[in-house]
Amino acid sequence: MIMFWLIGAFCALVVGGAAYLKRSLTLSGAAAAFVMGTVYFGAGNLLWFGILLVFFVSSSLLSKFKQTNKEELEKSYAKTSTRDAGQVLANGGAGMLLCILNALWPHPGWIYAFIGVMAAVTADTWATEWGGLSRRLPRSVVTGKIVPPGTSGGVTLLGSTAAALGGLMIALFGWLFAALSGMGGQGLGFLLAGVIGGLAGAFADSFLGATLQVMHRCQVCGKDVEVLTHCGQSTRRIRGLSWMNNDAVNFLSSCIGGVAAWLLTA
Repeated sequence: MIMFWLIGAFCALVVGGAAYLKRSLTLSGAAAAFVMGTVYFGAGNLLWFGILLVFFVSSSLLSKFKQTNKEELEKSYAKTSTRDAGQVLANGGAGMLLCILNALWPHPGWIYAFIGVMAAVTADTWATEWGGLSRRLPRSVVTGKIVPPGTSGGVTLLGSTAAALGGLMIALFGWLFAALSGMGGQGLGFLLAGVIGGLAGAFADSFLGATLQVMHRCQVCGKDVEVLTHCGQSTRRIRGLSWMNNDAVNFLSSCIGGVAAWLLTA
């Protein structure tokens, strides 16, 4: 048992340190990733740690893909592609809780919910990164009307397709890691959990972003943004709950993805 925790700590240190040097994580983000990775392997196994790693690596690579094309959009976001501790916990915190619960009270339902959680955060990240490159303007997930690129709650066909593919990738890697860990025979369940959980989480993220997430308006350019400062001036809050920031939206949508996956496989 202790050996698993030591292996997890070593692997998490290597991955977190490399990500910090590559500027994919801030110092606080690297520290959070170290703790999270240690728990995922120590309390779980290759399945849990491997899926976390697949999410992180794929998301980090996508965030760097055609980064110059997305620089203007990032100015509207509260968080950038260099993830801090809040982002790390928002994306992996629910999965870490499920990992601990499974260690204390083993049950297949925890694993399916975990697949849904990680599929949701992967799908949302893929949708954001690919959707930002869409040549078509996004539409509001609530009203269906065209909205400016970067608007919270805006969706595109490219982004939605990317979300489904992100969830599918988590499902396939989950099946692979389960087989390598001696937990075979769960392919169809993982497939449903990954795709449905991923899409449910991604669209929940868009819906929350369009309704409850706190948003501000730039008093210079008039753009609706997540940040407190834009165009060198303080922004004005226009809607949303004060505590419902981007990290809160990500965490809640990951939970919704996990619940959707659990309901499908219960």
